[in-house]
Amino acid sequence: MTRNDTRTGIWLMVVTTFIFAMQDGISRHLAEAYNTYMVIMIRYWFFAAFVIAIARLQAGSIKKAAATTQPVVQGFRAAILALEVLVMVQGFVYLGLVESHAVFACYPLLIAALSGPVLGEYVGWRRWAAIGVGFIGVIIILQPSGGVFSPYAAIPLLAAFMFALYGLLNRYVARKDSAATTFFWTGVVGAVVTTAIGIWHWEPMSQTDWMWMGVLCLTASLAHWTLIKAYEAAEASAVQPFAFLQLVFASALGVTVFGDTIRTNVVLGAVIIVSAGLFTLWRARQKG
Repeated sequence: MTRNDTRTGIWLMVVTTFIFAMQDGISRHLAEAYNTYMVIMIRYWFFAAFVIAIARLQAGSIKKAAATTQPVVQGFRAAILALEVLVMVQGFVYLGLVESHAVFACYPLLIAALSGPVLGEYVGWRRWAAIGVGFIGVIIILQPSGGVFSPYAAIPLLAAFMFALYGLLNRYVARKDSAATTFFWTGVVGAVVTTAIGIWHWEPMSQTDWMWMGVLCLTASLAHWTLIKAYEAAEASAVQPFAFLQLVFASALGVTVFGDTIRTNVVLGAVIIVSAGLFTLWRARQKG
C-alpha cells in the first residue's frame, strides 16, 4: 500500500543504499577468494526463496504471482539483472569498489538515452545535453593518465548498460503486470540463470566465509525489502536521487577496508556524472 511520506521514503532509500554498499563489499571479499559464479548463485538461491515468500503474501499464491501475459519480456528482464550482478561483482574484483561505482553511476543517463528507442518516450534537448555531459564524466574517469583505463574499465560500463536496460524493462512490464509478479520473476529466473552458470564452478568454502555468505544473502533480501518500502512510502522521483549515495558508501568502504585509492580524475568524473544524472531525474519529474 502506497502513501505520501517523503521523509520516511528518503530515509529508507538512504538505508537501502548503505545496505547495498555493504553487500557489494561482502561480494567483493567472497569473489576474491572463490568463484564469482558460485557466490552469486548461492545468493540468488536465497533471494529466490525470499521473493517466492513475498509473492505468496502479496498475490495470494505462487500461481497468481507468476501469471503474466508477457513471459518472454519478464524472463529476459530477470536474466539481464542476474547477468548484470555477475558482471558488476567481477568489476569489484578487477577495479575495486570506487572506480566500479563511479562508472556505474552513469546508469540513469543510459536509462534516459534508451527510454526513446525502448519505451517510445520523448527525450528533450536538455536531457540529451545532460547525457552528453555525463559521458564526458565517464571519459574523465577512464582517462589513461588517471591509471584507471584498462580493458577491465569496460566491466562496470557494461554493467551500467545492462542495469539501465533492466530498469527500462521494469517500466515496460509494469504496464501490464503487478509488482508482485515482476518481483517473483526477478528472483526465480535469476536463480535459474545463475544456477545454470554457477553449478559447474562449485568449490569448498571455509566456515567463516559461509558465515559471510549468510550475511550476504540476508543483506540482499533486506535491501530489496527496504527498497520496496521506500517506494511505498514516497514517489520514486522524490527518493531516486538519494540512490547515488551508494557511490559514497561503497567508496568509503573501498578505501577503509580494501585499501582502494580515490584519484582526482575519479572524483571529478563522478561529480559530473551524478550532477548530470540528478538533472535528468529533475527534468523527468518536471515533464511528468
